[in-house]
Amino acid sequence: MIVYLNGDYLPLEEARVSVLDRGFIFGDGVYEVIPAYNGHLFRQEAHLQRLENSLKNIKLENPLSREQWIEALESVVAHNNGGDQSIYLQVTRGSAKRNHNFPEQVVPTVFIMSDPIEQQPPSSGVKAITCADTRWQRCDIKSIALLANILLRRQAVEVGAAETILIRDGYVMEGAASNVFVVVDGVAITPPKSQFILSGITRDLILEAMRTAQLSCREANIPEAQLRAADEIWVTSSTREILPVITLDDKPVGLEEPGAVWAKVWQIYQDYKQKLRV
Repeated sequence: MIVYLNGDYLPLEEARVSVLDRGFIFGDGVYEVIPAYNGHLFRQEAHLQRLENSLKNIKLENPLSREQWIEALESVVAHNNGGDQSIYLQVTRGSAKRNHNFPEQVVPTVFIMSDPIEQQPPSSGVKAITCADTRWQRCDIKSIALLANILLRRQAVEVGAAETILIRDGYVMEGAASNVFVVVDGVAITPPKSQFILSGITRDLILEAMRTAQLSCREANIPEAQLRAADEIWVTSSTREILPVITLDDKPVGLEEPGAVWAKVWQIYQDYKQKLRV
């Protein structure tokens, strides 16, 4: 694997970052994950805009221009033989003496790596659990400080589930590493954007694609009771795409199989990806 680190392209095993890097010491940084299909970056402008938003929210100046980001990302894809890849990029505030205050005149650390994506058949459905949302108040920042998310996802893994759906003050927020949709009477609903959820690129594409296809969808608060009574539940992300949840807290969701609305949206999503492979 060839990675990008601070302007250089080099084998992963040769990449080195200082132990004083604030990403290592404080989790002081942000990240993005961008799929590439047939070597083409997926919704790159939306991902880079979300990166810009996260950097602004942590008061870190973007170290690269939009053109430089695209060149670096495309180069990593090309260095790793194109095809279908998941591109991870991370920006930290850089290496400096340990101090809670922002350091002066420190160069940010920029890292990009790639992993292959294997094409998956339609999912037969996954299990999910619910937990109280114990994360901080700025979930809209794609922070590398993900310990709370990791612990919440681990609770799902320990009971053989794929995701933990988070509840705050009686309302659905998102998954530990995903956005959430429910289907009620044929209408797909997802929570509106706020400081408590990450603005998912896949989430936004699903809404856009459903509206184009004249399928019913909307953004609205989802009470916990509505989640538990939903006909369908989906969790969505760039790497896992659209997964139908068929059991929630060991109770069936709908008919305990992927639903009809999910099947339509999954196919629309695959058709969109296929256009990138042409």
